Amino acid sequence: MKIKNEKYIELKIESIGFEGVSIARNEGLVYIVKGGIPGEKVLAIEKKRKRRYTEASVKEIIESSEFRVEPPCRYFGVCGGCSWQNLRYEQQLYWKRQHIVDSFVHIAKIEPGEILTPLPSPRIYNYRNKMEFSFGTSRWLADEEIISGEEINNKSFALGLHIPGRYDKVLDIEECHLVDDKAIQILNDIRNMALTMGIQAFNGKIHQGFLKNLVFRIVSSGMTLVILVTKDFTDDSDKEFVDWLFDDLRVKHGISTVVHAVNNSVNTVAVGDIQRIEGGGFLIEEVNGIKFKISPFSFFQTNTNQLPRFMNSIIELAEFKDSDIVWDLFCGTGAISLLSSGKVKSVIGFEISEDSIKDAMENAKLNNIENVQFRCADLNSKNIGKEFINIPQCDVILVDPPRAGLHKNLIETLLDIAPRKMVYVSCNPATQARDCGLLSEKYQISKILPVDMFPHTYHIESIALLNKKS
Repeated sequence: MKIKNEKYIELKIESIGFEGVSIARNEGLVYIVKGGIPGEKVLAIEKKRKRRYTEASVKEIIESSEFRVEPPCRYFGVCGGCSWQNLRYEQQLYWKRQHIVDSFVHIAKIEPGEILTPLPSPRIYNYRNKMEFSFGTSRWLADEEIISGEEINNKSFALGLHIPGRYDKVLDIEECHLVDDKAIQILNDIRNMALTMGIQAFNGKIHQGFLKNLVFRIVSSGMTLVILVTKDFTDDSDKEFVDWLFDDLRVKHGISTVVHAVNNSVNTVAVGDIQRIEGGGFLIEEVNGIKFKISPFSFFQTNTNQLPRFMNSIIELAEFKDSDIVWDLFCGTGAISLLSSGKVKSVIGFEISEDSIKDAMENAKLNNIENVQFRCADLNSKNIGKEFINIPQCDVILVDPPRAGLHKNLIETLLDIAPRKMVYVSCNPATQARDCGLLSEKYQISKILPVDMFPHTYHIESIALLNKKS
Protein backbone atom coordinates (compact mmCIF):
# COMPACT_ATOMS: atom_id res chain seq x y z
CA MET A 1 0.00 0.00 0.00
CA LYS A 2 1.46 3.36 -1.07
CA ILE A 3 1.53 6.08 1.57
CA LYS A 4 -0.29 9.18 0.28
CA ASN A 5 1.06 11.73 2.75
CA GLU A 6 4.78 11.77 3.49
CA LYS A 7 5.54 10.42 6.95
CA TYR A 8 8.95 10.95 8.53
CA ILE A 9 10.39 8.58 11.10
CA GLU A 10 13.72 8.41 12.96
CA LEU A 11 15.38 5.00 12.57
CA LYS A 12 18.58 3.22 13.61
CA ILE A 13 19.94 1.04 10.79
CA GLU A 14 20.78 -2.38 12.24
CA SER A 15 21.99 -4.54 9.39
CA ILE A 16 22.06 -5.22 5.66
CA GLY A 17 19.82 -8.03 4.49
CA PHE A 18 20.10 -10.28 1.46
CA GLU A 19 20.11 -8.42 -1.86
CA GLY A 20 21.64 -5.38 -0.17
CA VAL A 21 18.66 -3.88 1.63
CA SER A 22 19.26 -1.97 4.87
CA ILE A 23 17.11 -3.05 7.82
CA ALA A 24 15.79 -1.06 10.80
CA ARG A 25 13.20 -1.79 13.48
CA ASN A 26 10.92 0.54 15.36
CA GLU A 27 8.21 -0.42 17.85
CA GLY A 28 8.11 -3.96 16.54
CA LEU A 29 7.88 -2.93 12.88
CA VAL A 30 10.50 -3.79 10.26
CA TYR A 31 11.71 -1.12 7.84
CA ILE A 32 13.62 -1.68 4.60
CA VAL A 33 15.54 1.55 4.16
CA LYS A 34 17.14 2.61 0.87
CA GLY A 35 20.42 4.46 1.38
CA GLY A 36 21.13 3.49 4.98
CA ILE A 37 24.28 1.93 6.45
CA PRO A 38 24.41 -0.19 9.63
CA GLY A 39 25.04 1.89 12.74
CA GLU A 40 23.53 5.07 11.33
CA LYS A 41 20.68 7.07 12.79
CA VAL A 42 18.58 8.48 9.96
CA LEU A 43 15.45 10.45 9.28
CA ALA A 44 13.54 8.33 6.78
CA ILE A 45 10.46 8.83 4.62
CA GLU A 46 7.96 5.99 4.59
CA LYS A 47 7.18 5.00 1.00
CA LYS A 48 5.09 1.85 0.95
CA ARG A 49 3.61 -0.43 3.60
CA LYS A 50 3.58 -4.17 3.00
CA ARG A 51 2.34 -7.01 5.16
CA ARG A 52 5.70 -7.82 6.73
CA TYR A 53 7.63 -4.57 6.40
CA THR A 54 7.55 -0.93 5.35
CA GLU A 55 9.70 0.49 2.56
CA ALA A 56 11.44 3.78 3.30
CA SER A 57 14.29 5.95 2.03
CA VAL A 58 16.80 8.14 3.82
CA LYS A 59 15.88 11.82 3.90
CA GLU A 60 18.66 12.93 6.26
CA ILE A 61 21.57 11.26 8.06
CA ILE A 62 21.44 12.26 11.72
CA GLU A 63 24.44 10.21 12.86
CA SER A 64 26.75 8.91 10.11
CA SER A 65 28.46 5.51 10.22
CA GLU A 66 32.24 5.26 10.36
CA PHE A 67 31.90 2.86 7.41
CA ARG A 68 30.25 5.39 5.11
CA VAL A 69 32.40 6.67 2.22
CA GLU A 70 31.77 9.17 -0.55
CA PRO A 71 30.67 7.39 -3.76
CA PRO A 72 32.83 8.41 -6.75
CA CYS A 73 29.98 7.99 -9.25
CA ARG A 74 27.64 10.89 -9.89
CA TYR A 75 24.83 8.46 -10.70
CA PHE A 76 25.01 6.66 -7.36
CA GLY A 77 21.59 6.16 -5.83
CA VAL A 78 19.85 6.37 -9.20
CA CYS A 79 21.61 3.71 -11.24
CA GLY A 80 21.26 0.25 -9.73
CA GLY A 81 24.60 -1.01 -11.03
CA CYS A 82 26.55 -0.67 -7.78
CA SER A 83 24.39 0.08 -4.75
CA TRP A 84 27.19 -0.25 -2.18
CA GLN A 85 29.60 2.44 -3.36
CA ASN A 86 28.86 4.34 -0.15
CA LEU A 87 30.00 1.42 2.04
CA ARG A 88 33.67 0.83 2.91
CA TYR A 89 34.95 -2.20 1.00
CA GLU A 90 35.93 -4.32 4.01
CA GLN A 91 32.37 -3.90 5.30
CA GLN A 92 30.99 -5.02 1.96
CA LEU A 93 32.97 -8.24 2.39
CA TYR A 94 31.74 -8.63 5.98
CA TRP A 95 28.09 -8.43 4.98
CA LYS A 96 28.53 -10.69 1.95
CA ARG A 97 29.95 -13.37 4.22
CA GLN A 98 27.12 -12.77 6.68
CA HIS A 99 24.55 -13.35 3.95
CA ILE A 100 26.06 -16.79 3.35
CA VAL A 101 25.97 -17.55 7.08
CA ASP A 102 22.33 -16.43 7.32
CA SER A 103 21.33 -18.46 4.27
CA PHE A 104 22.74 -21.70 5.66
CA VAL A 105 21.39 -21.16 9.17
CA HIS A 106 17.91 -19.97 8.20
CA ILE A 107 17.28 -21.76 4.89
CA ALA A 108 19.29 -24.98 5.09
CA LYS A 109 18.99 -25.22 8.90
CA ILE A 110 22.58 -26.46 9.06
CA GLU A 111 25.86 -25.10 10.38
CA PRO A 112 28.66 -25.45 7.79
CA GLY A 113 31.98 -26.67 9.11
CA GLU A 114 33.75 -23.38 8.37
CA ILE A 115 32.93 -20.22 6.44
CA LEU A 116 36.24 -18.66 5.49
CA THR A 117 37.17 -15.00 5.16
CA PRO A 118 36.02 -13.70 1.76
CA LEU A 119 38.61 -13.46 -0.99
CA PRO A 120 38.66 -9.76 -1.96
CA SER A 121 38.80 -8.54 -5.54
CA PRO A 122 42.22 -7.18 -6.64
CA ARG A 123 40.34 -4.27 -8.20
CA ILE A 124 37.21 -2.70 -6.80
CA TYR A 125 36.70 -0.31 -9.73
CA ASN A 126 37.03 -0.77 -13.51
CA TYR A 127 36.97 -4.53 -13.00
CA ARG A 128 34.24 -5.65 -15.41
CA ASN A 129 35.38 -7.12 -18.74
CA LYS A 130 31.84 -6.99 -20.14
CA MET A 131 29.12 -4.35 -19.95
CA GLU A 132 25.72 -4.22 -21.64
CA PHE A 133 24.17 -0.81 -22.25
CA SER A 134 20.65 -0.10 -23.48
CA PHE A 135 19.15 2.47 -25.83
CA GLY A 136 15.77 3.92 -24.91
CA THR A 137 13.24 6.57 -25.85
CA SER A 138 12.16 7.31 -22.27
CA ARG A 139 15.10 8.93 -20.52
CA TRP A 140 15.08 8.86 -16.71
CA LEU A 141 15.73 12.29 -15.21
CA ALA A 142 17.68 12.44 -11.95
CA ASP A 143 16.29 14.63 -9.15
CA GLU A 144 19.19 17.06 -9.60
CA GLU A 145 18.26 17.60 -13.26
CA ILE A 146 14.63 18.28 -12.41
CA ILE A 147 15.43 20.63 -9.50
CA SER A 148 17.93 22.61 -11.59
CA GLY A 149 15.12 23.99 -13.74
CA GLU A 150 17.38 23.88 -16.79
CA GLU A 151 15.96 22.78 -20.11
CA ILE A 152 16.60 19.07 -20.69
CA ASN A 153 17.52 18.16 -24.26
CA ASN A 154 17.08 14.75 -25.87
CA LYS A 155 14.43 13.43 -23.48
CA SER A 156 13.43 10.87 -26.12
CA PHE A 157 16.91 9.38 -26.46
CA ALA A 158 19.05 7.67 -23.84
CA LEU A 159 22.04 5.35 -23.85
CA GLY A 160 22.99 3.83 -20.54
CA LEU A 161 21.51 1.54 -17.91
CA HIS A 162 17.97 0.63 -16.93
CA ILE A 163 16.57 2.05 -13.70
CA PRO A 164 16.02 -0.77 -11.16
CA GLY A 165 12.47 -2.04 -11.47
CA ARG A 166 11.73 0.27 -14.41
CA TYR A 167 12.68 -1.45 -17.64
CA ASP A 168 10.84 1.23 -19.60
CA LYS A 169 13.28 3.88 -18.31
CA VAL A 170 16.96 4.28 -19.23
CA LEU A 171 19.42 6.44 -17.32
CA ASP A 172 21.59 8.32 -19.83
CA ILE A 173 25.16 7.98 -18.53
CA GLU A 174 28.47 9.53 -19.48
CA GLU A 175 30.64 7.63 -16.99
CA CYS A 176 30.76 4.26 -15.23
CA HIS A 177 33.33 3.19 -12.66
CA LEU A 178 32.78 -0.55 -13.12
CA VAL A 179 34.05 -0.88 -16.67
CA ASP A 180 37.20 0.14 -18.56
CA ASP A 181 37.37 3.83 -19.48
CA LYS A 182 37.60 2.87 -23.16
CA ALA A 183 34.04 1.56 -23.03
CA ILE A 184 32.74 4.93 -21.88
CA GLN A 185 34.63 6.78 -24.59
CA ILE A 186 33.03 4.49 -27.18
CA LEU A 187 29.59 4.84 -25.57
CA ASN A 188 29.77 8.65 -25.63
CA ASP A 189 30.94 8.73 -29.26
CA ILE A 190 28.08 6.44 -30.30
CA ARG A 191 25.51 8.55 -28.47
CA ASN A 192 26.80 11.77 -30.02
CA MET A 193 26.81 10.34 -33.54
CA ALA A 194 23.33 8.84 -33.14
CA LEU A 195 21.97 12.22 -32.04
CA THR A 196 23.81 14.02 -34.84
CA MET A 197 22.42 11.64 -37.46
CA GLY A 198 18.94 11.45 -35.93
CA ILE A 199 19.05 7.68 -35.43
CA GLN A 200 16.09 6.47 -33.37
CA ALA A 201 16.34 4.36 -30.23
CA PHE A 202 14.00 1.39 -29.88
CA ASN A 203 10.70 2.13 -28.14
CA GLY A 204 9.60 -0.95 -26.22
CA LYS A 205 5.96 0.17 -25.98
CA ILE A 206 5.25 0.71 -29.67
CA HIS A 207 8.07 -1.59 -30.88
CA GLN A 208 9.57 0.97 -33.22
CA GLY A 209 13.07 2.38 -33.54
CA PHE A 210 16.44 1.06 -34.65
CA LEU A 211 18.99 1.03 -31.77
CA LYS A 212 18.59 -1.57 -29.03
CA ASN A 213 21.82 -2.47 -27.21
CA LEU A 214 25.52 -1.75 -27.06
CA VAL A 215 27.80 -4.46 -25.65
CA PHE A 216 31.44 -3.90 -24.76
CA ARG A 217 33.96 -6.69 -24.00
CA ILE A 218 37.67 -6.41 -23.18
CA VAL A 219 40.38 -8.92 -22.18
CA SER A 220 43.55 -8.44 -20.15
CA SER A 221 45.66 -7.97 -23.28
CA GLY A 222 43.58 -4.89 -24.14
CA MET A 223 41.79 -6.49 -27.11
CA THR A 224 38.22 -5.19 -27.33
CA LEU A 225 34.98 -6.34 -28.94
CA VAL A 226 31.98 -4.07 -29.52
CA ILE A 227 28.51 -5.34 -30.45
CA LEU A 228 25.70 -3.13 -31.71
CA VAL A 229 22.28 -4.80 -31.48
CA THR A 230 19.53 -3.23 -33.58
CA LYS A 231 16.36 -3.96 -35.51
CA ASP A 232 16.53 -4.27 -39.30
CA PHE A 233 17.46 -1.20 -41.32
CA THR A 234 14.50 1.10 -41.91
CA ASP A 235 16.24 3.72 -44.05
CA ASP A 236 19.63 4.72 -45.46
CA SER A 237 20.65 6.66 -42.35
CA ASP A 238 20.52 3.48 -40.25
CA LYS A 239 22.92 1.79 -42.66
CA GLU A 240 25.16 4.86 -42.72
CA PHE A 241 25.34 4.79 -38.92
CA VAL A 242 26.44 1.14 -38.91
CA ASP A 243 29.01 1.89 -41.65
CA TRP A 244 30.40 4.71 -39.46
CA LEU A 245 30.71 2.25 -36.58
CA PHE A 246 32.77 -0.15 -38.68
CA ASP A 247 34.78 2.32 -40.73
CA ASP A 248 35.46 5.24 -38.39
CA LEU A 249 34.78 4.37 -34.75
CA ARG A 250 36.62 1.06 -35.02
CA VAL A 251 39.75 2.79 -36.29
CA LYS A 252 39.55 5.70 -33.83
CA HIS A 253 39.48 3.44 -30.75
CA GLY A 254 41.49 0.51 -32.09
CA ILE A 255 38.60 -1.91 -31.58
CA SER A 256 39.69 -5.48 -32.31
CA THR A 257 36.28 -6.77 -33.45
CA VAL A 258 33.06 -4.95 -34.33
CA VAL A 259 29.78 -6.85 -34.63
CA HIS A 260 26.38 -5.76 -35.92
CA ALA A 261 23.58 -8.08 -34.81
CA VAL A 262 19.84 -7.84 -35.48
CA ASN A 263 17.13 -8.63 -32.95
CA ASN A 264 13.68 -8.02 -34.44
CA SER A 265 11.78 -9.44 -31.48
CA VAL A 266 9.88 -7.19 -29.06
CA ASN A 267 12.32 -7.95 -26.23
CA THR A 268 15.47 -5.94 -25.56
CA VAL A 269 17.81 -8.78 -24.60
CA ALA A 270 21.31 -7.94 -25.83
CA VAL A 271 21.62 -10.78 -28.35
CA GLY A 272 20.84 -11.10 -32.03
CA ASP A 273 21.66 -12.71 -35.36
CA ILE A 274 25.05 -11.51 -36.56
CA GLN A 275 24.74 -9.61 -39.84
CA ARG A 276 28.24 -8.19 -40.14
CA ILE A 277 31.49 -8.80 -38.31
CA GLU A 278 34.95 -7.36 -38.89
CA GLY A 279 38.17 -8.05 -37.02
CA GLY A 280 39.25 -11.27 -35.39
CA GLY A 281 35.67 -12.30 -34.63
CA PHE A 282 36.51 -13.30 -31.06
CA LEU A 283 38.76 -12.48 -28.10
CA ILE A 284 41.39 -14.64 -26.42
CA GLU A 285 41.80 -14.54 -22.64
CA GLU A 286 44.52 -16.43 -20.81
CA VAL A 287 44.00 -17.75 -17.28
CA ASN A 288 46.79 -19.63 -15.50
CA GLY A 289 48.36 -20.58 -18.83
CA ILE A 290 45.09 -21.80 -20.38
CA LYS A 291 43.71 -19.83 -23.34
CA PHE A 292 39.99 -19.24 -23.76
CA LYS A 293 38.24 -18.18 -26.94
CA ILE A 294 35.47 -15.69 -26.21
CA SER A 295 32.96 -15.38 -29.05
CA PRO A 296 30.62 -12.35 -29.21
CA PHE A 297 27.71 -13.77 -27.21
CA SER A 298 29.42 -16.50 -25.16
CA PHE A 299 29.54 -16.43 -21.34
CA PHE A 300 32.78 -15.65 -19.55
CA GLN A 301 33.32 -14.53 -15.96
CA THR A 302 33.20 -10.72 -15.85
CA ASN A 303 36.03 -10.01 -13.36
CA THR A 304 39.21 -10.93 -15.23
CA ASN A 305 41.61 -9.91 -12.43
CA GLN A 306 39.83 -12.06 -9.86
CA LEU A 307 39.23 -15.00 -12.17
CA PRO A 308 42.60 -16.83 -11.69
CA ARG A 309 42.22 -16.65 -7.89
CA PHE A 310 38.62 -17.80 -8.15
CA MET A 311 39.54 -20.83 -10.26
CA ASN A 312 42.56 -21.65 -8.07
CA SER A 313 40.30 -21.59 -5.02
CA ILE A 314 37.93 -24.13 -6.58
CA ILE A 315 40.83 -26.44 -7.43
CA GLU A 316 42.45 -26.04 -3.98
CA LEU A 317 39.21 -26.79 -2.13
CA ALA A 318 38.63 -29.88 -4.29
CA GLU A 319 42.05 -31.36 -3.33
CA PHE A 320 42.11 -33.49 -6.45
CA LYS A 321 44.05 -36.74 -6.76
CA ASP A 322 45.94 -37.71 -9.91
CA SER A 323 43.63 -40.70 -10.31
CA ASP A 324 40.37 -38.70 -10.02
CA ILE A 325 37.69 -38.77 -12.68
CA VAL A 326 35.80 -35.47 -12.46
CA TRP A 327 32.38 -34.49 -13.74
CA ASP A 328 31.89 -30.77 -14.30
CA LEU A 329 28.16 -29.99 -14.35
CA PHE A 330 27.05 -26.69 -15.92
CA CYS A 331 30.52 -26.44 -17.41
CA GLY A 332 29.76 -23.49 -19.71
CA THR A 333 32.66 -22.96 -22.10
CA GLY A 334 34.88 -25.29 -20.08
CA ALA A 335 36.81 -22.96 -17.79
CA ILE A 336 36.86 -25.11 -14.65
CA SER A 337 37.14 -28.33 -16.69
CA LEU A 338 40.23 -27.18 -18.55
CA LEU A 339 41.92 -25.59 -15.56
CA SER A 340 41.36 -28.77 -13.52
CA SER A 341 42.52 -31.12 -16.26
CA GLY A 342 46.19 -31.00 -15.31
CA LYS A 343 45.43 -32.16 -11.75
CA VAL A 344 43.31 -35.25 -12.51
CA LYS A 345 43.00 -38.32 -14.71
CA SER A 346 40.09 -36.98 -16.78
CA VAL A 347 37.21 -34.48 -16.81
CA ILE A 348 33.77 -34.74 -18.43
CA GLY A 349 31.85 -31.49 -18.76
CA PHE A 350 28.05 -31.26 -19.16
CA GLU A 351 26.09 -28.23 -20.37
CA ILE A 352 22.72 -27.64 -22.06
CA SER A 353 23.94 -24.93 -24.46
CA GLU A 354 25.21 -26.36 -27.73
CA ASP A 355 27.11 -23.13 -28.44
CA SER A 356 28.87 -23.34 -25.07
CA ILE A 357 29.81 -26.98 -25.68
CA LYS A 358 31.18 -26.03 -29.08
CA ASP A 359 33.29 -23.27 -27.48
CA ALA A 360 34.47 -25.66 -24.76
CA MET A 361 35.62 -28.21 -27.34
CA GLU A 362 37.42 -25.49 -29.29
CA ASN A 363 39.10 -24.28 -26.09
CA ALA A 364 40.32 -27.81 -25.35
CA LYS A 365 41.72 -28.07 -28.88
CA LEU A 366 43.27 -24.59 -28.61
CA ASN A 367 45.23 -25.73 -25.53
CA ASN A 368 46.03 -29.29 -26.75
CA ILE A 369 44.21 -30.75 -23.74
CA GLU A 370 43.18 -34.34 -24.46
CA ASN A 371 41.88 -35.67 -21.12
CA VAL A 372 38.61 -33.70 -21.24
CA GLN A 373 35.39 -34.30 -23.11
CA PHE A 374 32.19 -32.29 -23.26
CA ARG A 375 28.58 -33.42 -23.59
CA CYS A 376 25.41 -31.49 -24.31
CA ALA A 377 22.80 -32.42 -21.70
CA ASP A 378 19.75 -30.98 -19.97
CA LEU A 379 20.79 -31.33 -16.33
CA ASN A 380 17.25 -30.53 -15.13
CA SER A 381 15.71 -33.36 -17.13
CA LYS A 382 13.55 -35.95 -15.40
CA ASN A 383 15.74 -38.62 -17.01
CA ILE A 384 19.06 -36.96 -16.25
CA GLY A 385 20.35 -40.17 -14.68
CA LYS A 386 20.50 -41.76 -18.14
CA GLU A 387 23.11 -39.17 -19.21
CA PHE A 388 25.55 -40.65 -16.69
CA ILE A 389 25.22 -44.26 -17.82
CA ASN A 390 28.03 -45.86 -19.87
CA ILE A 391 30.60 -43.21 -18.97
CA PRO A 392 33.47 -43.46 -16.48
CA GLN A 393 32.05 -43.04 -12.98
CA CYS A 394 33.29 -40.01 -11.10
CA ASP A 395 35.25 -39.49 -7.91
CA VAL A 396 34.50 -35.76 -7.68
CA ILE A 397 31.62 -33.67 -9.02
CA LEU A 398 31.86 -29.93 -9.65
CA VAL A 399 28.57 -28.05 -9.97
CA ASP A 400 28.19 -24.40 -10.96
CA PRO A 401 24.47 -23.90 -11.67
CA PRO A 402 22.55 -20.73 -12.59
CA ARG A 403 21.09 -18.54 -9.82
CA ALA A 404 18.05 -20.80 -9.55
CA GLY A 405 20.28 -23.59 -8.23
CA LEU A 406 19.91 -27.34 -8.74
CA HIS A 407 16.69 -28.98 -9.94
CA LYS A 408 15.28 -31.63 -7.62
CA ASN A 409 15.80 -34.24 -10.37
CA LEU A 410 19.52 -33.55 -10.39
CA ILE A 411 19.77 -33.52 -6.58
CA GLU A 412 18.14 -36.94 -6.41
CA THR A 413 20.56 -38.21 -9.06
CA LEU A 414 23.59 -36.78 -7.24
CA LEU A 415 22.50 -38.52 -4.03
CA ASP A 416 22.21 -41.81 -5.97
CA ILE A 417 25.65 -41.42 -7.55
CA ALA A 418 27.18 -40.16 -4.27
CA PRO A 419 30.81 -39.49 -5.28
CA ARG A 420 33.55 -39.04 -2.69
CA LYS A 421 33.13 -35.28 -2.69
CA MET A 422 31.40 -32.42 -4.45
CA VAL A 423 32.35 -28.79 -4.93
CA TYR A 424 29.32 -26.54 -5.30
CA VAL A 425 30.04 -23.12 -6.86
CA SER A 426 27.20 -20.63 -6.64
CA CYS A 427 26.36 -17.00 -7.33
CA ASN A 428 23.28 -17.23 -5.08
CA PRO A 429 23.83 -18.19 -1.40
CA ALA A 430 20.10 -18.74 -0.86
CA THR A 431 19.68 -21.48 -3.48
CA GLN A 432 23.10 -22.94 -2.64
CA ALA A 433 22.05 -23.26 1.01
CA ARG A 434 18.73 -24.83 0.03
CA ASP A 435 20.45 -27.42 -2.17
CA CYS A 436 23.20 -28.18 0.36
CA GLY A 437 20.48 -28.76 2.95
CA LEU A 438 19.01 -31.48 0.72
CA LEU A 439 22.43 -32.94 -0.06
CA SER A 440 23.27 -33.05 3.66
CA GLU A 441 21.44 -36.40 3.73
CA LYS A 442 24.74 -37.90 2.59
CA TYR A 443 27.21 -35.01 2.73
CA GLN A 444 28.91 -32.84 5.30
CA ILE A 445 29.43 -29.21 4.27
CA SER A 446 33.07 -29.01 5.34
CA LYS A 447 33.91 -25.43 4.41
CA ILE A 448 32.74 -22.50 2.34
CA LEU A 449 34.87 -19.82 0.69
CA PRO A 450 33.18 -16.56 -0.39
CA VAL A 451 34.86 -14.98 -3.42
CA ASP A 452 34.05 -11.38 -4.33
CA MET A 453 33.67 -11.07 -8.08
CA PHE A 454 31.39 -8.02 -7.94
CA PRO A 455 32.61 -5.16 -5.68
CA HIS A 456 30.04 -2.49 -4.76
CA THR A 457 27.15 -4.90 -5.30
CA TYR A 458 25.56 -7.40 -2.90
CA HIS A 459 26.46 -10.30 -5.22
CA ILE A 460 28.96 -12.90 -3.99
CA GLU A 461 30.32 -16.17 -5.37
CA SER A 462 30.35 -19.00 -2.86
CA ILE A 463 32.43 -22.19 -3.12
CA ALA A 464 31.21 -25.01 -0.86
CA LEU A 465 33.12 -28.24 -0.25
CA LEU A 466 30.87 -31.23 0.43
CA ASN A 467 32.52 -34.43 1.72
CA LYS A 468 30.63 -37.70 1.79
CA LYS A 469 29.71 -38.83 5.29
CA SER A 470 31.31 -42.02 6.59
